[in-house]
Amino acid sequence: MIKQLLRSVREYKKSSLLAPIFVAAEVVVECVIPFVTAKLVNNIELGCDMPTLVKYGIILVLLAATSLTFGVLAGHYCSIASCGFAKNLRHDMYYAIQDFSFTNIDKFSTSSLVTRLTTDVNNVQMSYMMIIRTAVRSPFMLIFSMVMAFTINAKMALIFLCTTPILAVGLVLIMTKAIPFFNRIFKRYDKMNESVEENISGMRVVKSYVREDYEKEKFNRASDNVRSDFTKAEKIIAFNGPLMNFCVYAGLIAIYVFGSLTIINTPALLKWTELQSFMTYSFQMLMSLMMLSMIMVMIIISIASAKRISEVLNEKSTILSPDNAVMNVK
Repeated sequence: MIKQLLRSVREYKKSSLLAPIFVAAEVVVECVIPFVTAKLVNNIELGCDMPTLVKYGIILVLLAATSLTFGVLAGHYCSIASCGFAKNLRHDMYYAIQDFSFTNIDKFSTSSLVTRLTTDVNNVQMSYMMIIRTAVRSPFMLIFSMVMAFTINAKMALIFLCTTPILAVGLVLIMTKAIPFFNRIFKRYDKMNESVEENISGMRVVKSYVREDYEKEKFNRASDNVRSDFTKAEKIIAFNGPLMNFCVYAGLIAIYVFGSLTIINTPALLKWTELQSFMTYSFQMLMSLMMLSMIMVMIIISIASAKRISEVLNEKSTILSPDNAVMNVK
C-alpha cells in the first residue's frame, strides 16, 4: 500500500527529501542554543568582561537566525511536496476511474469514489505533510534533547527513559482501539454522500411522489451515524492527551525534586544554571512528545483513507480487449 501511494510523489521527490534535511538542521541548532545560553550565564557568574558577552550575544543571534532560516525552508519545501503529492494522487485516481467499467463503479459506488477523491486524499496529504516535517522534527528533537540532557546530568536524564515505555504502550492501545472506528466512519461517509447524490439527481421524482420527509429522515440517519462513530473514535483518542501530560509532568516533577536536592547537597555535581538548561531540554522533549501524539492521531485517521485509495488504484477494469481485437477501422 505504501509503495503504491509513494509512486505518486514523482517530480516532488526533491522537495520531499529537502524538507526533512532542513528540519533536522533546524532541530540541531535549536538544541545548541540552550547549551550556549548556560555557558553565557556561567561566564556572567564568574564575572566575565564585555567582549565575552558580545561574543556570546552574536553567537546566539546567529544561531537564532540560522534556526529561523532552516524552519522557513523546511516549511516551504514541505508545502510543495505535500500539495504536489496530493495533486498526483488525485490525477492517478481520476485516470484509473476513467478506465473503470460500470461493474467497477458499482463495486465502489459513485459516492464512495467521490469521497476517496476528496476527503481521503486530503487526509493522506495531511499525514504526508506531518510525516516529512513533524515526524522528522519530533524524533530528532527528542534524541538531541536527550543527548544534551545526558551531557548535563546522566542520572536525572534516566527519569525520561522510565516514562517513555508507559507512553508508548498507551499510544499502541489507543491506536488498536481507534482504527476500527475510522475504518467504519468512511463507509458511513459513503452512505451519506450516496443519500445526497440520489436526492439531488432524483429531485423531480422525490417531489412528484412527495417523499421529501423520507429523504430528510434518510439523510439525518446517515449523518447521525457518522457523528456517532466520530464521537466514539475521538473519545478514545482524547485519552492521548492526559496520558502524555501525566508521563511528561511526572518526569518534570521528579527532575525538580532530584535536581533541587542535588544542588543543595552536592553543588559540585549540578549548578542551578545547568538545571535551568536541563529544564529547557525537558520542555523540548515535552513538545516533541506532544507533536508525536498529534502525528499518531493523524496517521490513525489516514490509514483507513490510504487503504481506500489503494483499492481504487489497484482495481482492474473488467473491460478487457480480446487477443484478436480490431485496432484499425477502414
